[in-house]
Amino acid sequence: MKHLVIAEKPSVARDIARVLHCNKKTNTYIEGTEYIVTWALGHLVTLADPEEYGKEYQSWDLETLPMLPKDWKLVVIKQTGRQFHAVKEQIFRKDVSDIIIATDAGREGELVARWILEKAGNKKPLKRLWISSVTDKAIRDGFAHLKPGKDYYNLYRAAVARAESDWVVGINATRALTCKYNAQLSCGRVQTPTLAMIAAREQEIRQFQPQPFYTVSALANGVPFVWTDKKSGSNRTFDKARAEQIRALADPADASFEILDVQKKTKTSTSPALYDLTALQQEANKRYGFSAKETLNIMQRLYETHKVLTYPRTDSRYLTTDMIGTLKERLESCAVGPYRKLALSLARTKLRPTKAFVNDQKVSDHHAIIPTEQFVSLEHMTNEERKIYDLVVRRFLAVLCPVCEYEETAVKAQLGSEVFHAKGNVLTSPGWREAYASDLFSDDEDEFTDSPTDFRTRSDTALSSLSTFHKGDRIPVASIVVKEGKTTPPPYFTEGTLIAAMENPVKYLEHRDKTIVRTLGETGGLGTVATRADIIEKLFHSFLMEKRGSEIHITSKGKQLLELVPQDLKSPELTAAWELRLQAIAKGTESDRTFMAEIESYTKTLINEIKRGNGTFRHENLTRTKCPVCGKYMLEVNGKHGKLLVCQDRECGHRETLSRKTNARCPNCHKKMDLVGKGDGQRFVCSCGYKEKLSSFEARKKKEGKSGSKRDVNQYLKKQAKEANEPLNNAFADAFSKLKL
Repeated sequence: MKHLVIAEKPSVARDIARVLHCNKKTNTYIEGTEYIVTWALGHLVTLADPEEYGKEYQSWDLETLPMLPKDWKLVVIKQTGRQFHAVKEQIFRKDVSDIIIATDAGREGELVARWILEKAGNKKPLKRLWISSVTDKAIRDGFAHLKPGKDYYNLYRAAVARAESDWVVGINATRALTCKYNAQLSCGRVQTPTLAMIAAREQEIRQFQPQPFYTVSALANGVPFVWTDKKSGSNRTFDKARAEQIRALADPADASFEILDVQKKTKTSTSPALYDLTALQQEANKRYGFSAKETLNIMQRLYETHKVLTYPRTDSRYLTTDMIGTLKERLESCAVGPYRKLALSLARTKLRPTKAFVNDQKVSDHHAIIPTEQFVSLEHMTNEERKIYDLVVRRFLAVLCPVCEYEETAVKAQLGSEVFHAKGNVLTSPGWREAYASDLFSDDEDEFTDSPTDFRTRSDTALSSLSTFHKGDRIPVASIVVKEGKTTPPPYFTEGTLIAAMENPVKYLEHRDKTIVRTLGETGGLGTVATRADIIEKLFHSFLMEKRGSEIHITSKGKQLLELVPQDLKSPELTAAWELRLQAIAKGTESDRTFMAEIESYTKTLINEIKRGNGTFRHENLTRTKCPVCGKYMLEVNGKHGKLLVCQDRECGHRETLSRKTNARCPNCHKKMDLVGKGDGQRFVCSCGYKEKLSSFEARKKKEGKSGSKRDVNQYLKKQAKEANEPLNNAFADAFSKLKL
C-alpha cells in the first residue's frame, strides 16, 4: 500500500517527491514505490456563491437579505477543477492506505487540504506534515515525525468558522450597501477598520495646527551644547522671548559655561530582533519601496523556489530552543559573498543564545524568518530577491553577534541659571553592527526601523574636547544661536506604516477597554500576517484608497463608505474579538457552532441597520465618457498602478486603462514616467512636462544599448491586454466568494 501526500503547490510537491524518491512524473502527480505526491493550486474548493442557495439570490435584492445558509455547500473552483478531479482520483486509488496533509503549516493551509478531502468524500485516515522550511533536511525530519490528523481537527474547525463568518458578514453587508446606494461598495471586518484608520490619520493631519518652537544651541571649545529645560527636560520652548533671553546670556564678552558634571559610561546596545513577516514588510517598504504584497511574494520565492529562507507567514520574532543545534549549519550555508567572513567567524565560535531571540513561549505555529541549511547561490537571485535575502541574513548574523559596546561622555554645563548638555559616543566594540558594515543596498547602515538604540558619534575634534572637560571648569562660549522650527503633523500612511498600524491598532480604538487592548495584543491586531497584504491590495483594487507617491490617501468613495457603514464594522474591536474566539476554537476550548450562531444574529442586526440608513452616495469622479458596453457614464479612478476608466454599473464592470506607472525614467528630471494612450498613439508622459512617443522611446533605448522596452513596455502591454479581457466586476458574486475580508 502507498501513502498519498497532498502539497499546497506544485513546487513544494516536487521537492517532497524528490526527497521521497518518487520518480514517475505525470501532469498531476509524482509516484514512487511508497508514496504518491500530488498538489493543490492554492484553494481548489471554496464556499458556494449565494446563487447556489436559491433562485431568489441570483439577483441583488435588498429584500432577500440577510442570506444565512443552513447547510453550507462546497464547490470546486472552475479554473482549477481539473486538478481537483486529479487529486480525487488519487484519493480513491485502491492501493492508497492513508493521506498525508503537506499543505502550509497554518490555519489556511489546513483549510486548503481539508476542503479538498471533504468535497471528495474521503474516509481514509489522515496524517499531518508540519514543517517551517522546505529544505531536504526539514522534509526528511518532518516525515520522520508525522502527526495524527486528528491533532489538527480543531484548527480546521477554526478555519471553517473564519471562512463562513467572513462570508456571512462580508457578502451580506456588501450586497446590502451596494443595493441600498446603487454603487459598488464592499466592506468587511478587517478591511473596513483598516480604511477607518487611514481616514482617522487624514483627519488628524487636516486638524493639525503647526506651532512655532525654538531651540537654543551653543558652541564652546569646539563642542556643540544644547539648552535643556530644567523642569521638562525638553530642548524646545514655545516662548520666543524666553529663547531670546537665554541667547542674551552669552552677550557679555566673558560669558562662559561652568561645567557642573562630566560622566563617562560604558554602554551596550543589542541587535534588533529577528524578522517576522510584518517587520520585514515594514523594513522593505521603508528601504526599497516594496509593497506588502511584493515583499510577501519575494519571500515566498525565496522559501519555495530557492529554499534559502524559512516559512514567511510568521508572526513570531523568536526561535525555539530545539533550533539552537541547527544554527552553525545555517551559518555555514549563508557564508557566501559579503556574509562569508562574519558567518564563518560566528560558526567557529561557541554561540551563546539568549532570550533576546530564543524563547519557546513566544513561538506559536512558526518561528522567526531566518536562513535555512540550504546552500545559497546569490547569482541565481533577482535584484529584489537579493535585497530581501540581504535583510534577513544580516539580521540573523546580527542577533548571533555580541552586543555593541561604546563609551558615552555626557557633559552638563550652566550659563547663568540655564542648563546646557553635550553628549558624544565612542565605539569601542562594534559587536552586532559588524553585520551591517558592508551593506550592499543602503548607504545608511545605522538606519533600523526597530533599532533599540539611536547610535551617533560626534566629530573627532568634539570628542577629544569633551574628554578634557572636568567638573568646575569654565569654558568660554564662542557662539549661541536661536533656531525656529514648527511642529509637524503625523505623516500619511505608507504601506509599511499601515502594516504596522494593522498589527497594533490600539491607538484607533474608540474605547480603550483594557480587555480589548489585551485582546488585540494577543490576536496580533487586524487580520493576520498571511492576510494583511491581500487586504491592502483589495482596498486599492476597490478604489477605496489610492497612492500618491509612497503615501496612501483615502478616496471620496472610501470616505462616503465609512459614513454609510455601521459603526462597529469600522472599529478594530470586532475583528479582535473574532480572532480571539477563532484561536479558542483552534485550541478546542470553544464551540465553532456557538460562534457561528452569534455571527448570524449579529448579521441580522447589521443588515437591519443598513436598511434603515438614510445616507446617500454620490459619484464625485464621473466623466463624460460613455461605456462602450452599456452606454452609461464612466468613472475615472486612480488605481495602484495608474489611472483607469471604470463603468459605474456594477453588473457591467467594463474598464479601460488611461495610464500606467512605469519604471521608464524621464531624460530631463529622471522621474518615473506614465505610459498613456492606445496602440500606435502610446506615449510616455512625465510630471515635469516631458513627452515622448513609445516608438521614439524604444528607438532611443536601442541606440543607448538598453533593453528598457522589454521590461517597462512589454510588461505594461501584457497587463493591459489581460485587464481588457478581465472586467473589474464581472460575476461580482463570484469575486466576493474569494474575498479574504
